[in-house]
Order: sequence, then C-alpha cells, then structure tokens
Amino acid sequence: MERTMRAIRFYEPGVIKLEEVDIPKISENEVLIKTKAILTCGTDLKIYRRGHPKIKPPMIFGHEFSGVIAQVGSKVTKFAEGMRVVAANSAPCNECYFCKKGKHNLCEELAETLIGFSVDGAYAEYIRIPERIASQNMYEIPSHVSFQEAAFTEPLACVVNGNKIADINLADNVVIIGAGPIGLLHIQLALARGAKNVIAIDLIEYRLQKALEVGAHDAINAKTDPVGKVKKITDGRGADVVIECVGVPQTWENAIAMTGKAGTTILFGGAAPGTKISVDTHRIHYEDLTIKGIFHHTPVCVKRALDLISSGIVNVKPLITKEMPLNQVSDALELLQKGENIKIAIIP
Repeated sequence: MERTMRAIRFYEPGVIKLEEVDIPKISENEVLIKTKAILTCGTDLKIYRRGHPKIKPPMIFGHEFSGVIAQVGSKVTKFAEGMRVVAANSAPCNECYFCKKGKHNLCEELAETLIGFSVDGAYAEYIRIPERIASQNMYEIPSHVSFQEAAFTEPLACVVNGNKIADINLADNVVIIGAGPIGLLHIQLALARGAKNVIAIDLIEYRLQKALEVGAHDAINAKTDPVGKVKKITDGRGADVVIECVGVPQTWENAIAMTGKAGTTILFGGAAPGTKISVDTHRIHYEDLTIKGIFHHTPVCVKRALDLISSGIVNVKPLITKEMPLNQVSDALELLQKGENIKIAIIP
C-alpha cells in the first residue's frame, strides 16, 4: 500500500489546500478506509467560510463518506479488508451522564472521536476510523446500494433523530423550512410517517423544485409571507408540525409563528452562538405549543438511516446534483454557496 495520500486540509477561513500527507496509521482496534465517495455538507461550508472552534488547523475536514476497507487492526473481528462500508462521524462513550440517560447524541466524550473536527476527516484518499466508531457506528454497505447513496447515512441519521421527536401522525400538516439536503430528507420522512400535507419553504426556486420532486405537496418562497401562506393552506389553523432546517433566528421565529394550536416546532437548524429569538409567551401557554431542539444522532439512528436508504423508503439519488474530483473541493463549496446544488459528491 502507498505511504502517502492526497488530502484537503483547512488552514483558515477561505483557505484550504490539496496536499500530499502520510496515510494514517491505525491501532489494533481501528480501521483504515479508502474513500470512494465524500459528500459536501452545509457544516463544511460554514467551516470553509468562518472556521470552527473544534478544528485546530491544519486539519483534514469533511465527515460524510463511504469506501472500502484497506486495513483492519489486529483485534478487529467484525470487518475485513475489501468490505464496502459506511461509518458515522462519531460514537458515544456509553459511560457518561448523558449516555446513561439514553441521550447518546449528547455524550460528554463525543468530541474525542468527531471525524472532521477532532479527528482528521474525509476529504482525503484514506480515513482512519477510531475504535469507538468502528465498533458501534460502522456498517457493511448492501450490494445494491452505491457508495454515494451510502454516504448519506450520517446526515440521514441526524434527520431520523429529529423526525423521532417530531412525532408526525397520520393526516398532519407538516412544514419543512429549508429545502437543502436536510430539509429534503425531512420531507421524505414526513411522508413516510403519513403526513397529509407537506409544505416546503425556501428562498431558492431550484430547491423548491427539488422539494416538489421528492414529494412535497406545496412549495412556498420565503420572500412571500410564508407564515400567512401556511395559515391559508391549513384553513387558518397553522401546521401541526414545523421543522426548521435553516438555523437563523428569523426562521426560528417564523417556525413558531406558523405552528398551530397543540402543534410542535422542531428547531433542527443550529443558530450561531449568542443569538436570541422572541416568542409570544401567551401563545406557548394558551395554545399548548411544544418547542423542541434536537442535535446530532445516536447509534440507533445510524442503523435506521442505512436501512431507510437500503429499503428505498428514502431516495437520496435526487439529492446528488453534481460530481467533482478531490482537487476541486473549494470550487464545490463555492457552488453550494450559490444555492444551485444540493449535495456534491467528491470522488477521490
């Protein structure tokens, strides 16, 4: 096997470089994967534009990937060289306060094995999979599932976690704010749960067309009074469930405003630290509103996500809108910024 590989390393906001670096060495309980597909992510774009407090440059970033096992540690028994696999970007310790409460997504040790942040990430020809992830959150890819499809496992796992607490029921009116990749996945899960009417909201017409393509019943441009339009579609009541996938205070407030009596607002999109919103306390109390935040995924969600892709219940193919080589990651992120692509598959 080669000794070096090509990798994209982040140095500072706006500066990433394709470099020749050493192939990672693995311990007896770790796995080395030769990457076959790496997906762009909104978080990658945020890192590229403004950095991230958990990343200490120079660092290989990227965390949605799949590939073929190139090497296994001497004590690894579940996997073998040559297997097609997909792995999540983290795994819980199962010992901390939150893990013991069943909130594995809030594990206090999560940062120790966070691929693309504290551990070198996926924009590279090879990636090292830490023991905790290899043992809990890595799976063989079914033969009929492509590498690109399998790489959606991690983002879909996060969506599965959010969908679970949304508790969508038959005949519900559901609004998804943000028709990027996460929003498009949420649309499909809402439909799978039996939602009567799924409404997508976004600023970009291209994304709204994608939302209709994956099954949304209505598409609203956010520039045109989205709260009023949701109320009109729902006979003045508002939505039963609203899932915000943008992470902007204004859209958080809009999400709550368009949620009807006894409805649930899921604040899925992460807003910037220190930002605040205003809410109508009278409505929360007298209209029996439920407002929930949600973050990350759990091992159960990771397995469920791969099953959803494998079964075809969630179709991720329409979300892959372009393929580009590893040396064009910066160009890919710039294209994402323009909003005319959903997911770009990077092929090493």
